[in-house]
Amino acid sequence: MIRIDQLTFNPFQENTYIVSAPNGDAVIIDAGNYSAGEDRKITEFIGANGLKPVLTLNTHGHVDHILGVNHLKETYGIPFALHRADNFLVESSPQHGALYGFQVPAVPAVDMDLSAVESVPLGDTHLQVIHTPGHTPGHVCLFEPGSRSLFCGDTVFRESIGRTDLPGGDYSWIMKSILEKIIPLGDDVTLYPGHGPKTTIGHEVLYNPFIVEVLNGDVDYRS
Repeated sequence: MIRIDQLTFNPFQENTYIVSAPNGDAVIIDAGNYSAGEDRKITEFIGANGLKPVLTLNTHGHVDHILGVNHLKETYGIPFALHRADNFLVESSPQHGALYGFQVPAVPAVDMDLSAVESVPLGDTHLQVIHTPGHTPGHVCLFEPGSRSLFCGDTVFRESIGRTDLPGGDYSWIMKSILEKIIPLGDDVTLYPGHGPKTTIGHEVLYNPFIVEVLNGDVDYRS
């Protein structure tokens, strides 16, 4: 069974997930650590728990989710994975970050294209890569079947959804991703979002107003 640890970083309160296998191999999802103190916090956590990072990967390329990628690459010599459709967001992160007061001195190089793989290995299991565009063109969710866990980035939150008014965002696409790719995974799946508390698909089907209005036929997301 995998272990899931959450650290929340930077002024946007972004959730960084450290997902580890029993053998200690670990994947870091959406490294948002920004300050020297936050860099120290994540490395001390990894060291204290005897973990061995093997990959840092992102659900999408927004600046608040990539701030810690270079620190992890330099500290552990690990590759960085991202869907290629979000490369433009990473490349423009210094300019985008400046709008929100973030300093991005170096753009992290992308080493693995998540559009080219169906899953990412982790110990004896794997994280399935599910392309879920809408918040960004290259947004992906990562599903671990054994624990029924979905790392859903900024596609869906507890009783809300991700913004679609930023460059590359699209309401029709994010709802298509949620309704056609996430909900079919099953009510028991736990959702680990990029911001805020975890939830379940079953809870969101009942209480997420964006989903409920579509399921009730009040809104046609395809139009």
